[in-house]
Amino acid sequence: MIYINSKNRLSDVSDWFKDLKNSICKEFESIEQEFAEKYPGKAPGSFKTRTWNYDQGSGGGEINLMNGRVFEKVGVVISTITDGKFTPELRDKIPGTENKDGFQSCGISLVAHMHSPLVPAVHMNTRFIKTEKEWFGGGADLNPAEENPDDTNFFHNNLKEMCDLYDKNYYPKFKSWCDEYFLIKHRNEPRGVGGIFYDYLDTSNFEKKFNFTQDVGKTFLKTYSAIVRKHMNKQWTEEQKKVQLLKRGRYAEFNLLYDRGTKFGLLSGGNTDAIFISMPPMASWE
Repeated sequence: MIYINSKNRLSDVSDWFKDLKNSICKEFESIEQEFAEKYPGKAPGSFKTRTWNYDQGSGGGEINLMNGRVFEKVGVVISTITDGKFTPELRDKIPGTENKDGFQSCGISLVAHMHSPLVPAVHMNTRFIKTEKEWFGGGADLNPAEENPDDTNFFHNNLKEMCDLYDKNYYPKFKSWCDEYFLIKHRNEPRGVGGIFYDYLDTSNFEKKFNFTQDVGKTFLKTYSAIVRKHMNKQWTEEQKKVQLLKRGRYAEFNLLYDRGTKFGLLSGGNTDAIFISMPPMASWE
């Protein structure tokens, strides 16, 4: 499908995010089916979908949630806001709002928390925002309970190869931005093993920046699916599960205290359930 011929950029990008959502849900359900075929006796997970309407203007979105046998909890959220309003608190932090508080946006966000502590949790999102300016943002980052260097290298190398197709400076810049952003400051420790994070990627060359954003989503799906399949059939211990639950506690701390997407969603009138779908199903603290 071609996404760059329409005069309505918001519609073009929104259509891509819907297609990406469909690809992700199909692939993750395939993983569930593969696991169920190997370990029969319980049905594989499947996504349940519900829609929501944006109460502060025009638009809405879709929440896709699966509680499966491989994916303990995975949420894939898409949204398209055609007429939104920023609160005064948020307006001052957003480019292109000097003369008005309105915006348009669309995006996709995904967080997966896995049954097996050997399969890393993951986060991915990409978005397009229009005020008096317009830009892309997003990224993907891996969050293992205990780092597996092979997984870390595989994840980063695939992102780097993709970034290098567009600009040799993208990967080092966006990796560094990711490392800085996903630092749990009050503990002075990283949330995971990183990935890439970018924001305010202007649309001076819309086709190139849009293609890059599409490739972020496609590279994430290909890479993470391979990591899941590599580890999902391995045996794990209760001690490893305990470590995973503690790591999830750190994840929750970051999302509640520092995550920009959480703050943006709440201060722009987003759907509360969609915003907090990223929270783990269970977590521990010591």
